[in-house]
Amino acid sequence: MGDTESCSSRAVDMSSSTQNRKHKQKVHIYNVVLRRLMALNVADSRIPGFEDDLWAHFYRLPTRYALDVNVERAQDVLMHKRLLQMAHDPATRPAVEVRPVQVHLTSGPDSQRKVGVWSPYASKQSVHPPPAFDLSPDLKLALEANQLCLHNWDHTVNSSHLHSRPMHEITISTNDKPKLFSQLTSLLSEIGLNIQEAHAFSTIDGYSLDVFLVDGWTLEETEQLKVALAKAISRIEKHPGSKYLISPAGEQEVEVKSILNHVHIPNDVFDSRDIDLRLLKFEKKIASGSIGDLYKGTLYNQDVAIKILRAEHLNETILREFAQEVDIMRKLQHKNVLQFIGACTRPPNPCIVTEFMFGGSVYDFLKQNGVPLQYLLRVAIDVSKGMNYLHRNNIIHRDLKAANLLMDENGVVKVSDFGVARVQAESGVMTAETGTYRWMAPEVIEHKPYDHKADVFSFGIVLWELVTGKLPYEDLTPMQAAVGVVHKGLRPTIPAHTDPMLAELIEKCWQQEPSLRPQFSEILETLQLMSKRVTDKRMGKQRRSHHE
Repeated sequence: MGDTESCSSRAVDMSSSTQNRKHKQKVHIYNVVLRRLMALNVADSRIPGFEDDLWAHFYRLPTRYALDVNVERAQDVLMHKRLLQMAHDPATRPAVEVRPVQVHLTSGPDSQRKVGVWSPYASKQSVHPPPAFDLSPDLKLALEANQLCLHNWDHTVNSSHLHSRPMHEITISTNDKPKLFSQLTSLLSEIGLNIQEAHAFSTIDGYSLDVFLVDGWTLEETEQLKVALAKAISRIEKHPGSKYLISPAGEQEVEVKSILNHVHIPNDVFDSRDIDLRLLKFEKKIASGSIGDLYKGTLYNQDVAIKILRAEHLNETILREFAQEVDIMRKLQHKNVLQFIGACTRPPNPCIVTEFMFGGSVYDFLKQNGVPLQYLLRVAIDVSKGMNYLHRNNIIHRDLKAANLLMDENGVVKVSDFGVARVQAESGVMTAETGTYRWMAPEVIEHKPYDHKADVFSFGIVLWELVTGKLPYEDLTPMQAAVGVVHKGLRPTIPAHTDPMLAELIEKCWQQEPSLRPQFSEILETLQLMSKRVTDKRMGKQRRSHHE
């Protein structure tokens, strides 16, 4: 097997300066919302600790939430905060809010047309508030074109209809689950709603906040819509395999599924979170691999990464691996594992859709930055938590390396790329060569039976990458490295300046004998102990410096 990067190994690089800028924007928007709520003298603002609670709300949501929210409607932030609180309690989960909104297509004369903005002029046109989030440029253009077309065809249309359009805004908060977003979009379609725009957010503590702008429902029947939604969402939470799923159609798709059935892949692999390729917007190519490409794109206004297979490479083997990757990813839900959103199984280009990681890969980060011990440990702890979760669920990654570790906008590291991951056999051991030679455990290289300890070996190499920022065995070919690892006990040289406790952990992880390598639960415990020691040491220095 070659030593090439798979197409999902990379994401767009994001420098620390960009992260700092976005964080400052987030803080600025928080302050604007806080000031507005204080000026409005809302009841919540008079509660002690309100400022901290409001910041906690912004902090737990991605920066994109702050950038998208309409600060003119600061009260909506409190509604989002309330729904997330309700989602914590099983008795009030799912939390659903439905309200009529007015999308304003003008804020004055036609020459000053501006879509979706709340203004004194617009407030006279309707009793309904604007949406909680600013509209995307694509939707603004589409709505304007639609209204102008309506006006051209029917000159009896009231001019006020050209300036605004009534819709419903549906806000849902519940437990964040991998299949939830696509299930919700299908559910809304099932009950006759047309989704015009959607904003999907995941909190750092495992809850979702999904906001849909829809039409197709009588404005006066808001309460009935709310009740119908709450019941339907409860059903899909209790029965993940319910009918409220996006199902692809078409003769070509049947052909692919017949192949998948032939290779004994269960039919239900694709029954949840199957996405219509037409719903995806491809923005730019991030990376290319031997059988596919990775793109940044959007799904209902949510930033996503799209790993798409090229048509010329489709065969039974590729489709089997594709199906197995989807089958594994759809079961995973952990803050340190890349979030699966859905898959498109329609030929000619099956694809996998995941959350988009703005921080890029750890591999790219290491090429540009020296990593201090405290940050190194933070990365290693994140990876250990993700891998511990995978192993507890009997999943062996089999291709763990810095290029397959991605960072979000807050620097949280997530394990990604499950193209060669497998569910561990009942016997507890597996065979067959996989992964990348420079990170591969000796027992895997030799085609011997192996288990989850093969990932621990690879993690030892990842720790070395974090320490050095280099490619393992960079002066050797992948095959030379593999031969050296197996027959000569070759390992990368640990730099003399490496923390002794960390150096000891690295050596334990890449022991030749798998049984001598630690479990990820033990690794995590060791890393957390080291992190506490480093923090205490730094705090001690700061105190001494202060006293001096």
